[in-house]
Amino acid sequence: MPGKLGRTAEQRQALLRNQASELLWYGKITTTKAKAKELKPYVEKIITKAIKVYDDNIEIDVVKTDKKGKEITEKGVKDSPKKLAVRRQLMAKLRDLQEVKPFSEKKSDFKARTGDIQHPLMEKLFNEIAPKYAKRNEDENCAGGYTRIYLLGQRRGDGAEEAIIELI
Repeated sequence: MPGKLGRTAEQRQALLRNQASELLWYGKITTTKAKAKELKPYVEKIITKAIKVYDDNIEIDVVKTDKKGKEITEKGVKDSPKKLAVRRQLMAKLRDLQEVKPFSEKKSDFKARTGDIQHPLMEKLFNEIAPKYAKRNEDENCAGGYTRIYLLGQRRGDGAEEAIIELI
């Protein structure tokens, strides 16, 4: 029996996962009004979870060997257990997107820039989006309200109400 949005629960979850991933990656998507209204609280909860733990890291000592065989100790940073748990929860709610190589960039430059990133959407969420909104929450003494919906009118063809949902 179809539920909300005329889809089964699995189809609806897949739709929300895909649209949330696209919204976080590109910052703005065009969809129907009903889908945008369903997507807004889904994305807001994801961003709120990321804000709570984005700066929760642990410093560790990493031992590496150089070309001559000499051991070098460097400081490294890894996720705390709490941040790792939240990262895994969010990975279950989002589809991992891969960065596309721009036409003007050389392949070697692209590989050097993106070679050590395993989950680009998670990196963007924890390194760009969460700090931006955490700073905004601190400055304006507010929480939430990370997305905005603009209504565009009816779509040609089926007359569905179109909307743009974007990150503020």
